[in-house]
Amino acid sequence: MSEHLDAMEKDPVAPVADGLGLSPTAVERVKVLLKKEDRPEGAGLRVGVVNGGCSGMSYTLGFDDGPTGEDLVSEFDGVRVFVDRECLQYLGGTVVDFSDGLHGAGFKFTNPKADRTCGCGTSFSV
Repeated sequence: MSEHLDAMEKDPVAPVADGLGLSPTAVERVKVLLKKEDRPEGAGLRVGVVNGGCSGMSYTLGFDDGPTGEDLVSEFDGVRVFVDRECLQYLGGTVVDFSDGLHGAGFKFTNPKADRTCGCGTSFSV
């Protein structure tokens, strides 16, 4: 576990143990969106999964004013990220990035646990 913590200090994208990582680009985009939505201090990004989508499960992203008792809370350059512990079995090791390219802007998930993903990148199976 200490090697994961050391990796986090050197590389803000590296996930902590079975947690979730945010790229610097994703962190900056979330900061802009949180400010735009005028969220209270302590608010953060909630990342999860739900059943559905063309590959069986879909990623969810949204803002929340704070964590619940069931959440793992991580922080990346001042951005708090909340992940329900139940979702970690599907999201552990995932890195969330943000792309603003020619084919549209959006968050991208790189999930080492996904066996299969759909073409749009929002659905997966494990």
